[in-house]
Parts: sequence; C-alpha cells; structure tokens
Amino acid sequence: MNRTIKHQFFYSQTPETVWEFLTKAELIALWLMPNDFQLISGHEFRFTIKAIPEFEFDGIIYCRVLEIVPFKKLVYSWKGGPGDGTTNLDSVVTWTLVEKNNGTELLLEHTGIMENLSIYNAMNEGWLKNITRIAELIKTESNGKTRS
Repeated sequence: MNRTIKHQFFYSQTPETVWEFLTKAELIALWLMPNDFQLISGHEFRFTIKAIPEFEFDGIIYCRVLEIVPFKKLVYSWKGGPGDGTTNLDSVVTWTLVEKNNGTELLLEHTGIMENLSIYNAMNEGWLKNITRIAELIKTESNGKTRS
C-alpha cells in the first residue's frame, strides 16, 4: 500500500502569482531544488540535490509533465532511485490552485509514496518546509516591487 502526502496552503496573492512559483525554473529553484523544468506537456525534467544513501537515493528526481491547466492545475511524475538504473520511488505530484477569498488556496497531493515510513516522513516534512518558502519568497518579491 502506498502513502499520500497532502498539504493545503493559502496565499493572499492571485493564482497567477502563485502559479509562477510552480512553473518558472528559476523560481522553483529558490524554494525547492535546481531543475530544468519547462511548462510543456510531456517535458521530461530533473530536480537535483545531494545524494541520500540511507534512502537509496542518488540525488536525481526524474520527472515528466503530465497535465497542465493554466493557473489551476499542474501534474508531474516524480521518480528516483539509488542510481543503478532502478527506481524505488515512482510517484505523482499534483498542484491544484483555487481562487478563494481574494487569494489562492494551493493544494499539494503527492501520491504513490512507498510504505517506508522514514522516506514518507522525510518527504512530508520536506514538502511542508519548502512550500512554506513560497510564501516568504512571494512576500519578498512583493516588497521589492512595492519599493521600485
């Protein structure tokens, strides 16, 4: 049986603003990981971080854009492994944005995570920490724009 990570956040900004942080490679790198993401259906891209041998993870997450509904939904695959050609993580990340209360409700759903509780907990904590960074970055960007 696989596990699912779910997190829901509210931002006072528009869906278009939040969408940029989910779809522009340079902004994604600020809150998540270095990547070569492109907002093109079927595009294959990678996230890269330091290897984590205790989780049999070589530091590369292989992804493919599965679905795009501009400013509303983004879905991509999320696969990784020890670097020997095998995959021990084969999952899907879904972002859903809903315009609500003069802002945006953002729902993250990461499905298909294996039963390994240590990996699940690490990923759950990582998503929570990284997504919270989006709010900080949006705030910084908004302040910067206000000053100019």
